[in-house]
Amino acid sequence: MIHLKTMNTFIARVRTGRFRSLFCCLLVFPAGAEVSTAQDQGLRVGGARVDITPPLATGALPPTGRYEHEHLYVRAIVIDNGSSRAALLGADQSGLSENIWKEASQRIAKDLNCSVADILMSATHTHSPGVQLGPPPATAPAGNMDPNEQRVVDAMVNAAHQAKDKLQPARMAFGTGTAYLNVNRDAIQPQTHRWTQASNLVAPSDKTVAVLKFETMSGEPIGVYVNYAMHPINGYLANFTSADFAGAMSRYVEQAYDDKPTVIFTQGASGDQNPLYLRPSTNGMASREGAAIPGNVLVRESIEAPLRDGTVQITQMDPKVRERLERWMESEGALLGEEVIRVKTDATRTEHNVRIWGSQTEITCPGRTRTDKGREGVAGTYVDGPPVPIRIGVLGVGDVALTSVDAEVYTLIAQRMKRQSPMTNTIMVTLANGRAPSGYIPDDASFSHNSFQVLGSRLKVGCAEDSIADGLTRLITDYAHQQR
Repeated sequence: MIHLKTMNTFIARVRTGRFRSLFCCLLVFPAGAEVSTAQDQGLRVGGARVDITPPLATGALPPTGRYEHEHLYVRAIVIDNGSSRAALLGADQSGLSENIWKEASQRIAKDLNCSVADILMSATHTHSPGVQLGPPPATAPAGNMDPNEQRVVDAMVNAAHQAKDKLQPARMAFGTGTAYLNVNRDAIQPQTHRWTQASNLVAPSDKTVAVLKFETMSGEPIGVYVNYAMHPINGYLANFTSADFAGAMSRYVEQAYDDKPTVIFTQGASGDQNPLYLRPSTNGMASREGAAIPGNVLVRESIEAPLRDGTVQITQMDPKVRERLERWMESEGALLGEEVIRVKTDATRTEHNVRIWGSQTEITCPGRTRTDKGREGVAGTYVDGPPVPIRIGVLGVGDVALTSVDAEVYTLIAQRMKRQSPMTNTIMVTLANGRAPSGYIPDDASFSHNSFQVLGSRLKVGCAEDSIADGLTRLITDYAHQQR
């Protein structure tokens, strides 16, 4: 069998179609099953941005008005080829609940006259969104939407509708670059010799910045879809609203082009990926608990724990420390934004006649319930828990496969999936299309790490890595097969 990566130059020149597939433990949603026979009529694309900055919470610090990342947005890019439509949506939120996904996707699908499987909706995962959207996913009652969730849903529907109204003839191109801003965060603490959250410079970390751009036929920017694996935790426990580096990057690139494009940031497999430089953020937490702030880097876990656990008296952050932190968020966004602009500039192999195709499936893995407590460093104890559903999907746009998982995934799972993919241009978008009750999804080898991500995961070892990597590979392969 010829390796399908050699077929990529032909992918953008064939007709659209969807498929029905049933394999192993995968349940394919009917929404992605029908086959289209209409001929593509050329790409049209539109983009829109809607402000969702929440009202100031009681006791929270007001915005300074000096930084773009102080605003939160929902962004939408709608894609049309004459016979099919798709929507790419990103929200400056910590996550998107099942309630948000179900209502927003259904309303958007109806408005766009497309399948729910053709909608890819994700959160930037900012850790300072201003308000919490509903209870944690494991306890959230189905269909019980709080006002903040409804506000985000309405903004998503509005953004998608505006983007649809702006559809215009377009072409697309894909490219990748590199940013050395992230680092693996599962590390052994030198003093205790136990697992902790710290920079591990020798552990796996994917530095890829993936960029899918859409522009007019004359080259004017319409939309940019960015993927990078790094937790936006600079504003964690900071007590002010921020879209962090992700929002700063989007605004940096949008403003570089006079606000013509809509720039969506998406999380790659960042379950074990932190920013390499966290000194400004850690100093901000130290300021809130009255700890001394030297020039050197503080040990994050020892500073974070008392503030997180409420064992110290918490005050507001010192204004000078806050200023340095917010300036760093903006700077980190600018660094990533410059790489996005470079990749976008160099991506000159454009396509106008492209396929649009989507399918979403659900896998289930054996679950576990933890019976002890403890943040990290010591193995947990568990009993059997209910099976854990995980939603995965593929949205194919020409020669690009946008895969999705509704949870926080470790980097080795995504790297394995990309190696197995029959399509060169493959990315993984996490925290997408709802929120699985799994918690973090480590690769099998990382289940031996007694980090807080692993200890809190509701998954048993031995299922999720294979099911996600192999399941997504099969979906991509079916997409690629239909284009031969």
